[in-house]
Amino acid sequence: MADVTARMLALLSTLQSGRSFSGDELTRRLGVSPRTLRRDVDRLRGYGYPVETQPGPGGYYRLAAGRTMPPLVLDDDEAVATLLALASLAAVGPTAVESAAGGPAEAGPAAVGASGEGGIGDAATRAYGKVDQFLPARLRGRAVSVRSSLETSPQPAPSVTAEQLGLIAEAIAAQETISFSYQNARRERALRRVEPYRQVHHLLRWYLLAWDLEREDWRVFRLDRMTDLLRSGSRYEPRPLPAESASDYLRQGLNRHKQTVSLVVDAPAAAVMDALRYQDAEIQAVDDHRTNVTLALDSWQWLILNLAFLKADFRITEGEPFTTDCRTFAHRLLNATT
Repeated sequence: MADVTARMLALLSTLQSGRSFSGDELTRRLGVSPRTLRRDVDRLRGYGYPVETQPGPGGYYRLAAGRTMPPLVLDDDEAVATLLALASLAAVGPTAVESAAGGPAEAGPAAVGASGEGGIGDAATRAYGKVDQFLPARLRGRAVSVRSSLETSPQPAPSVTAEQLGLIAEAIAAQETISFSYQNARRERALRRVEPYRQVHHLLRWYLLAWDLEREDWRVFRLDRMTDLLRSGSRYEPRPLPAESASDYLRQGLNRHKQTVSLVVDAPAAAVMDALRYQDAEIQAVDDHRTNVTLALDSWQWLILNLAFLKADFRITEGEPFTTDCRTFAHRLLNATT
């Protein structure tokens, strides 16, 4: 579906230039077959775009003048979801100082955050303010109501730009190497040349999974720590991903030096999710009153604190170091009360 969407947008963007195109010219520009072009034109027409055609010698495709952007083909739920997604993305903004990502992501302990202006959140804010004008008339009232009734609290996060995300996405689609300046864990900058494979959004951070050509190994990079990003024009042969998915590989690396802890908590899953909402935890309901939790632990203190706020009994089923730390702390608490 993503490839079809990309093709449709490329076709629409080309036709919106206002001039006529022959079938051969469009197939060359878009890299598709004549049959695919005809199907995509039919799809555009189905969405309400008035594509005119002239068959035979001297034939052409063109978008009828004055009708370059008909209403978006969204149902009621999709329109509301679009507004909510834009509002959520717009609420994510840069911080003055960022904390390290750790794991395989080659990020230093801190870095000055980028300006929000021109960032993806800024683009979402602009889109949020204008999307309803492209909706069908029957949905515009609901869009206005959603906007006037909705507030989103700020979520501090490093800023990345739509240009960055788009350029990397195009390089991945074209199987084209890229280069960029990158700040490593020691805050040293170096030029990196990589084969890009996937972009991952994880805990309010954007990452790139790529094959590093100099180190001849897989690496994960924080997008907000890249500068001078360039496509090289050089193509590469795809390699099998090093894990089930890029997200799995990222999480494995981030959790590489952490201990795995499993718990059964005597509380509903919704309450546990709320208590651990900022943690990368696997949470599964056992029944209405008990929940299984598995997570990678950085330090036992923060988990004990969150469990204390939850005010529920729990049993440790995996994680001997954590069990030992809990026993030690329990003795300290008992000694403090005698």
